[in-house]
Amino acid sequence: MAIALFMSIFLLALPFLLFVLLKHRASNNGSFNHLPPGPPSLPFIGHLHLLVSDNSVPHLFLYKLSQKYGPLMFLRFGFRPTLVVSSAKMAEEVMKTHDLDFCSRPNLCAAGKFSYNASDLSYSPYNDYWREMRKICVVHLFSRVKTYRPTREDEVSRLIEKICQLSVDSKPINLSEAVMCLSNSIICRIGFRKRYDDEGAEKSRFSRLLKESEALFSNLSFSDYFPFMGWVDRFTGFLSRLEKAFKEVDTFIQELIDEHLDPNKLKSEQEDIVDVLLRIKTNLDLPFDLTIDHIKAILMDVFIAGTDTSAATVIWVMNFLMKNPKCLKKTQAEVRDLIREKGFVSEDEVQNLTYLKAVIKETFRLQATVPLLVPRETLRKCSIGGYEVPTKTLVFVNAWAIGRDPEAWENPEEFCPERFIGSSIDYKGLNFELIPFGAGRRVCPGMRMGIAVVELALANLLYKFDWEMLPEMNKEDIDFDVVPGLTTHKKNDLILTAKKIHD
Repeated sequence: MAIALFMSIFLLALPFLLFVLLKHRASNNGSFNHLPPGPPSLPFIGHLHLLVSDNSVPHLFLYKLSQKYGPLMFLRFGFRPTLVVSSAKMAEEVMKTHDLDFCSRPNLCAAGKFSYNASDLSYSPYNDYWREMRKICVVHLFSRVKTYRPTREDEVSRLIEKICQLSVDSKPINLSEAVMCLSNSIICRIGFRKRYDDEGAEKSRFSRLLKESEALFSNLSFSDYFPFMGWVDRFTGFLSRLEKAFKEVDTFIQELIDEHLDPNKLKSEQEDIVDVLLRIKTNLDLPFDLTIDHIKAILMDVFIAGTDTSAATVIWVMNFLMKNPKCLKKTQAEVRDLIREKGFVSEDEVQNLTYLKAVIKETFRLQATVPLLVPRETLRKCSIGGYEVPTKTLVFVNAWAIGRDPEAWENPEEFCPERFIGSSIDYKGLNFELIPFGAGRRVCPGMRMGIAVVELALANLLYKFDWEMLPEMNKEDIDFDVVPGLTTHKKNDLILTAKKIHD
């Protein structure tokens, strides 16, 4: 259906496309004679037909192409030049050696809308505003990891209690759903002091808005690739769907802000993220006027990036461990030998779980939750790997492919946490063979908050329960199919049974 609609619109617009393309070529004739290699392209649409016709998810599709055309691959999606980076060596060139040339963000339709015209951290172009906003968030928001520790430990305790109740009757546990609820509850509490499952209607509303926002982020927009064809997005209904979703999200966030501004509302001793941002707006002397829309944009980053990625990571780790029973037993033995009969793994104790941390790193390597990272855009014409890259080129760094780079990893397809024991390789952006959070200027500033949730949840799930597959399943039935999107969730929910071990 989508392909037929695309081709119909393409044929209708063919004469106009021809005129624009000829004019575009005339203005750029001879500018770039040594582009990176790539597959043959079609007139006008470039390689866009490959993207919409391939049944695989984008990072897999691009990985397959890179196997033929190399770790630096040039594509053209409509009128947008695109560079795909698929090796650790080239990732270091892009995110370290030439980081300043590659550190901006593209202007994309859905991202621009949900980021309040690129007023957030994730999608703001590289400029003075972004530098100041990043400083604010790093100093005043993401430095508060320890402050929110009681919230994380309380929510994990609640999750463990729920699973205990189900384990008594040996009921199947939808771990995917339970962990997503955990992640959302933590974000809602540290964000605006509300529990995710306090009220059914609010829980449903939050979940629905989150899913719709993410779906729109990953949808194909004609204006992203054919700037003069924005009218097509209105014709297909994309713009009306985008506007409706944005208004609902904006209303939701505005209600939260209004509650915090209400002088009659009882103040809490511990500030949440909304409190902090409103205090900064009032008290901090900034080089720009921090508006309510700026605050909403930052909250949007926190909600979308803070919920999905942590939950997806926990599930992928459990998926790999169920597929590799020896690693599962080794991870459980480590945490149980350390904690013994204490009943709960605290965040301080998590820091001593060397093998668990190795398991998480190995999961990041094989299944990065944001496999293409957040796309970048070149600020200027530059040279990399002996090739020329035009200004305003869309850049995808395929972290999923880099995790399978044979030049960086021995036996790259094998799940082997032991490769990280005694290794200095980490995921914090200094080792380019493992970059689930990116690197360079645009490395994810909320990394520590996300990791704290992942480690604490996994440590307690593995300490408290023995996990088994459903009776009708075996190890071979565990799949790694994904749902396409910015964050790659497991397509089929991970449903297991749990046997309680420690009281």
